[in-house]
Amino acid sequence: MSEQPDLLYSETEEDLRAAVRALLADRAGHRVLLDRIETEDPYVPGLWGTLAADMGAAGLLVPEKLGGQGASHREAAVVLEELGRAVVPVPYLTSAVVATEVLLGLAGEDGPATELLAGLAAGRTVAVLAVPLSTAPDARPPLTPTVTGVADAAVADVLLVLRADGLYAVPAAAADVEPLTPLDLTRPLARVTTAPGSGSLLAAPDEARAAVRRGLLAGAGLLASEQLGLAEWCLQETVRYTRERHQFNRPVGSFQALKHRMAQLWLDLVGARASARAAAAALATDGPDAPLLVAVAQAYCSRVAVRAAEECVQLHGGIGMTWEHGAHLALKRAKSDQLALGSAGRHQDVVAALMDLPAPA
Repeated sequence: MSEQPDLLYSETEEDLRAAVRALLADRAGHRVLLDRIETEDPYVPGLWGTLAADMGAAGLLVPEKLGGQGASHREAAVVLEELGRAVVPVPYLTSAVVATEVLLGLAGEDGPATELLAGLAAGRTVAVLAVPLSTAPDARPPLTPTVTGVADAAVADVLLVLRADGLYAVPAAAADVEPLTPLDLTRPLARVTTAPGSGSLLAAPDEARAAVRRGLLAGAGLLASEQLGLAEWCLQETVRYTRERHQFNRPVGSFQALKHRMAQLWLDLVGARASARAAAAALATDGPDAPLLVAVAQAYCSRVAVRAAEECVQLHGGIGMTWEHGAHLALKRAKSDQLALGSAGRHQDVVAALMDLPAPA
């Protein structure tokens, strides 16, 4: 095992959190999102440009020499925590993490991957890896012209398409992108069809597969931070509501049964924070334990997020079941994330294999 990672947040990370949280509170509250998902375009106009370009969040993982901020997965994880809290539809996970990591696996001193990476880091370009959102890091992505379930393809400028002869960068305008109706309306999915031979070749097959696995591993590891942020919001809102809601002339949160449920959820969150931070730290240092810690984080955090969202809906009583309250946004995102980039069960199998343990029943 590698050296014990530092799981605490630095002052820089907390400053970044405060800036992102303030932006999202100002531009993308739940009322705004509830209005947007009633339309065909859930993305908040101008929000991605502010977050990605003006704040520089899109280039956090990109070294300064390649046009980025030269930060690490720890800082990107903080951004995703805040995006998870707000359940905001922006292509951060897909473009600034997965696609960026794929291109970093291919980038040299010069070349098409490096040029494309500069556009992503500056927030000028959105790139999406054309694989189903459910694809796990250890899975073999489909090599078919049509791929179903591609997240954020609707706002992509470039699609990274894996074919039998390598990885290609295909302009989104040259592809057929058909929107689908997802469970989570704040993370749009699409069916993407590209013509064989279209686009420019970025890498040969072996290098392409390694780069794609790198991107999916980073995505799965940092998705845990999104799940953490979502679960924290659910607990915070539930505690606030049960303090304010009275029954039998006393706050409902004072009833012992509800106290126990919220206390157990808080304990679950402590474990989720530790596992998500450990995964981000391992990715930041490219540690040998990264695949194991990512699998642990996903196996644990995905279930905690779902449980927190379910408790949030139930403990809000009747209002929690309505379309007007944001609890259902959190529940749908949690359920969607539970299947994204590998299910909890699949990640448990990875943990068992890496630690040479019997597979879970």
